[in-house]
Amino acid sequence: MTNTLTTAYNKNSAAHVYYFGFILAGLLYAVCGMSFDELSAYFKNDRASTAKGGFRKVRIKATTADLKALLPKALLLGSADMLLDEKWNKGEMFEKVITEKFTAEKWVKDSVPFFLAGDAVIDGVNVQIKLNGAELTNEKILTRYGFLG
Repeated sequence: MTNTLTTAYNKNSAAHVYYFGFILAGLLYAVCGMSFDELSAYFKNDRASTAKGGFRKVRIKATTADLKALLPKALLLGSADMLLDEKWNKGEMFEKVITEKFTAEKWVKDSVPFFLAGDAVIDGVNVQIKLNGAELTNEKILTRYGFLG
């Protein structure tokens, strides 16, 4: 099922470059400029809870072994504690860290759909910013916007 959801997502996404973050041994890393195909090695099928409708979703979930293998390509950003915030979750904080490190912009939480823009524009390119464990997409969103038949 991952293929149906990820194909629809990738076909309609405004960004095809990814900044993938992960935590290893209490440190925060980012692999910058990954392609969709490179990131797809870490896609996992998942489902929303029955209470939320049980719809299918795809998560980005690399194993510890995967993360160790990515270390030579990764940029060390600092302590993972920088993701701790009372207002925002770790994924939102990772987006803030990347946006403010690689652009001149101050990060502001938004809800712009993936098919209109990436999470940030870095070096003139729309990028999606994802932390390990994040949801890439789901059946509910893709159906809502008409990307699943």
